Amino acid sequence: MNAVLAPVPRRPIRELPDELISQIAAGEVVERPASVVRELVDNALDAGARQVTVRLLAGGVRLISVEDDGCGIPQEELPSALKRHATSKISSLADLESVGTMGFRGEALAAISSVSELNLLSRTADQASAFMLEGRTGELRPAARATGTTVEVKELFFSTPARRKFLKTDATELAHCIEAVRRHALARPDAGFAIWHEGKLVEQWRPATREQRLADVLGSELLEQSVAVEYSAGTIRVTGRAGIPDAARSRADQQFAYVNGRYVRDKVLTHAARSAYEDVLHGQRQPVYALYVEIDPARVDVNVHPTKIEVRFRDSREVHQAVRHAVEYALAAPRAGAAAALVPAAASGSEPARQAFMAWAQPAMDLQPAGHRVSDLSALWQPGPPVRLESALPQAPDNRSSEASTSSARTSDLPAGDWPLGRAIAQLQGIYILAENNQGLVIVDMHAAHERIVYERLKRQMDSSAGGEGVSRLSSQPLLIPATFAATPQEIATTEASGAALSTLGLEITPFSPKTLAVRAVPTSLAQGDAVELARSVLAELAQHDASTVIERAQNELLGTMACHGAVRANRKLTLDEMNALLRQMEETERSDQCNHGRPTWRQLTVRELDALFMRGR
Repeated sequence: MNAVLAPVPRRPIRELPDELISQIAAGEVVERPASVVRELVDNALDAGARQVTVRLLAGGVRLISVEDDGCGIPQEELPSALKRHATSKISSLADLESVGTMGFRGEALAAISSVSELNLLSRTADQASAFMLEGRTGELRPAARATGTTVEVKELFFSTPARRKFLKTDATELAHCIEAVRRHALARPDAGFAIWHEGKLVEQWRPATREQRLADVLGSELLEQSVAVEYSAGTIRVTGRAGIPDAARSRADQQFAYVNGRYVRDKVLTHAARSAYEDVLHGQRQPVYALYVEIDPARVDVNVHPTKIEVRFRDSREVHQAVRHAVEYALAAPRAGAAAALVPAAASGSEPARQAFMAWAQPAMDLQPAGHRVSDLSALWQPGPPVRLESALPQAPDNRSSEASTSSARTSDLPAGDWPLGRAIAQLQGIYILAENNQGLVIVDMHAAHERIVYERLKRQMDSSAGGEGVSRLSSQPLLIPATFAATPQEIATTEASGAALSTLGLEITPFSPKTLAVRAVPTSLAQGDAVELARSVLAELAQHDASTVIERAQNELLGTMACHGAVRANRKLTLDEMNALLRQMEETERSDQCNHGRPTWRQLTVRELDALFMRGR
């Protein structure tokens, strides 16, 4: 028996009261005390502050006070400051489309005032005294203060107790508040920041250079374990620091991306940075970086979300490529040969070393990447004038880090004592090369090192053999019986839009029926795999990322497999000439500090570390 539903009584359409409107808006802007800190520090920096002091009680729940030495707010404008959508930062649609300030929506102070007890104290340089505005009563009275503004927020969410119950412990909320200020501090090294909690100074950062601020906020080891990023492409400029692969972490908690000085969480930037580490990171490790993107404000929309932490780029591919290339170029120069920073060239001018290198490099020559045979053994040995990294890579940045441009000499031209990876002295267990340099002992995994050398050479060989489209096509093998599968509308649309990309990857996928796709050909090297699973994974990648990125990743994975099989194997006995040849190639090969699986290829033990092992000097 079907139950009879009672008719729903009609409710009249009514305007919401202003207080409720403000509290609803506050739900988007004010999530927790850290949200208030972020908005108030934004306003302080927009006002030209050079010193910002944050004072907190109970993790910011009982009190948040943000003091600045900015330009201040005139007495007659103080009441307007707490009204919804009142702002001094934009006045037209043109202003909104090219925002250059941290705040602009005119929502923050009104939203915060609706869920707390807010007092606004400010003074401009031409006023005789400061004035205090009480948010609840609207009372305005003279007060004492130097030029600048203080915003006091007491008893956050007192008017919405349900929201207050969702807050965490004081310690957790304090940690979020500190993190909010840290993000500002990384973007504005010219300004000083101080955080007080329960009357105690918990963090302080004085004005400094960007490098020093990064060290102060993220730790001095960041500078020691990172490389400088400096890159320009058209109207986009990318600067900052990129952590070396050895500094990678299990969590993505040390990744900071800024667009025109604004901290953002953006999938385009995150994917671009992560893709630059694909060849050098092991497993699911997360890179460390602080990247600053400068772009024409008219080419980025910051009015995506009330928190202003999300952005939308007019040309996301352009930004993705710029960030990826910036990090790739910064990581390319091998740290072992940082003084040379050259494209792989001659490892040694001596004939014995050249012959030795050719002897153990021969297995890689028998490989046929994507139908292009590496037939000339001399491709891995190119004596001649040094080639600068700047001229070999497209769109290379104008200004590189000091490590990448300190010398124009090839490492092979340096005196033997100055070789970064030193002089080979022995081979251990047929696996490791032991070498002596000025710092002490160098230990090299010979298979991992040679694998990287072969891999980079194969990538360049494929690039040079690419046609007018700029990519080489992977050879494909037709399936005797096409593999069909029920496809989603997204997969069907991606197939129709990405025919050229699929063909480049050696895949042929065609419609079989309105809701079914057929896989008719797969890459030759993957002919024995699951065709349907391969097709679905590639279509998912193409739907989410730029086609050129997917193609390059697929080709690199194939070349990586080939390089692994072509590299010199463990237990292969090498002569000293062969070992030295490998060391010189490592010094001049891009990304040679890691194999293409992300594992390290060499380690340095200094004399001091060796002394400590044997307790010398104690």
